[in-house]
Amino acid sequence: MGVFSALTTAVSGMQAQSYALENISGNIANSRTAGFKRVDTTFADLVPDSALNRQISGSVGAFSRATNSTQGDLNATKIDTNVAINGDGFFVVDKRLSGVGSNTTFNNASYYTRRGDFDFDANGYLVNGAGYFLKGQKIDTVTGEVIGTQPEVLRITQEQYPAKATTAIEYRANIPSLPATTRSKSDPANPALRLLNPANYGAGARNPLPAPGTGVVQGQDVSTFLSDSIPGGSVTVYDALGQATTVEMRWAKTVNAGTPPGAVDTWALFVAENTSATGATPAYRAAGQTVTFDGTGKMTAPASGNITLPNVTINGTAISGINLQVGTDGLTQNGDTSGQINARSIRQDGYTAGTLDRVSVTATGQVVGTFSNGQVKALAQIAVARFNADNALKRLDGGAFEETIESGAPIVGSGSSSLIGGNVEQSNTDIADEFSKMIVTQQAYSANTKVISTAQEMLRDVFSIIR
Repeated sequence: MGVFSALTTAVSGMQAQSYALENISGNIANSRTAGFKRVDTTFADLVPDSALNRQISGSVGAFSRATNSTQGDLNATKIDTNVAINGDGFFVVDKRLSGVGSNTTFNNASYYTRRGDFDFDANGYLVNGAGYFLKGQKIDTVTGEVIGTQPEVLRITQEQYPAKATTAIEYRANIPSLPATTRSKSDPANPALRLLNPANYGAGARNPLPAPGTGVVQGQDVSTFLSDSIPGGSVTVYDALGQATTVEMRWAKTVNAGTPPGAVDTWALFVAENTSATGATPAYRAAGQTVTFDGTGKMTAPASGNITLPNVTINGTAISGINLQVGTDGLTQNGDTSGQINARSIRQDGYTAGTLDRVSVTATGQVVGTFSNGQVKALAQIAVARFNADNALKRLDGGAFEETIESGAPIVGSGSSSLIGGNVEQSNTDIADEFSKMIVTQQAYSANTKVISTAQEMLRDVFSIIR
């Protein structure tokens, strides 16, 4: 029986080495397949039941051993929608069932892959090279909150990003305590010439101060006003339709500290409404509040730190409800030899409508869109799933995997892993290692054939006895 058992054992050895060679062949064939996880071969001895002093080494069985948890090299592709997982986890994907475009239907199942060569198709879906569609959750571009709780197939279209009307202008500047107005150049030592003098504008409706009077500079007084004020900078703002117009600001000092006794440095802000106005047509309009400073140059009023700009129509575009936000320390009054305003920052929060220019992926898995109007918004959150036993997942075509009882349920979330945009994970196959295994496998296979040859010779000797 020993010779015949040796024959069957050698055959099992040949079968096991053939199985190993099949895995080696597949690994080498997929050495350039993105996201591929090689399959190693493990061997187990098969021992027949027998008495303790009659036990034999037995035959062998070959089994596959997954390497799903072994990461391949990350390769930079410079394609913004490509993404690789640095650490454990899998992209959650789905397969198309039928239909095209917005009528595409999917399997409504979740598959898992490390293949991250995603790119947009003609309908705005992110699809990898094996035809799997990326799943995730949409993000509200206004609130920044994730919509829904379950991952769904992501579709990002080229729809317009709506315009936003300007509501606030962040203003950071230093106002000179002694403004160098045009009128003051005739007598620099006379502080009164650095002030806006209402008497130069007539009476009633032509009074340029916000109180008393209407706070309007008429076209016929523009030259006088320009000689009494200094420029405060300009900024482009937007209405609700995204139409742009430029807001030009000028500052005029109205009161010097101590004149009369107890007075504080006081300024008025004006907005250009129509700089080419003539006659009684409004050219500049004053803001609703006066601005005051104490002896240290700190702004004391308005206490809120907000200066409400007047409602004006500039070049046909109406602007309203805009606050000039200076905070508690954004606007100061300190000495400046130039006598001009030093505007450190003028920024507003409105923008025109825009279209999606490009997308990128952050380390946390957010799909971020950059729009033609300069806005950058998070559009979606890529779903990443982890498993307690990721090597127990079932392999599918195209580098995808399917959940099994042995793998456990998916844990949605990237955990300690990070996502790297513009990169793709390569196959974790090591060609040199596979060649080494192939040589060992070939030698083991040849050794098993030698066992069969030896057993054959021994049987021939047995048959020769009969002769």
